[in-house]
Amino acid sequence: MGLLACLGVISPFPLYYILWNNPQSWVDLCGRGRDPCRVMALVSHFFKLLQFISLFSVATLFWPPTIFFWPLFLFGQFLNFRVYQLLGEPGTYYGVRFGKNIPWVTEFPFGTIKDPQYVGSIMSLLACIPNVPLVYIMLWVLGYVFMIKVESHEDPSTRAKPPLS
Repeated sequence: MGLLACLGVISPFPLYYILWNNPQSWVDLCGRGRDPCRVMALVSHFFKLLQFISLFSVATLFWPPTIFFWPLFLFGQFLNFRVYQLLGEPGTYYGVRFGKNIPWVTEFPFGTIKDPQYVGSIMSLLACIPNVPLVYIMLWVLGYVFMIKVESHEDPSTRAKPPLS
């Protein structure tokens, strides 16, 4: 189960890399009448489920959780919720890369925490360290760190245009 769990944990990151660097291909694949952000959200939710199943397959669950579980997990999820609340689906799922006009957001956590959605996700993962072997947590965290690096460089000239037909 170890190799499959590792693959499950890192499974979405190649797709995210491809979508970030080739947004036009995704927009064209989605075609007219299908929102590329919505399609990416649905695909991402499938991958998130695969990641969770992978973690649970190697986890040791016990009660009560460690003392640091709830603060890390809840603040991490708060950051994720807040990012989604402020950016919506198009802002969260590469809307700018797919040619959408996404307004710049400065409310908390933006302007206070760099990459707040990734920070929140990493905090939630770190909360699970007592329950999940460290290698799986670190693989997932490294995936996020990789995407932070990838997404820190954007060439506006590579943004997608609307589909042709």
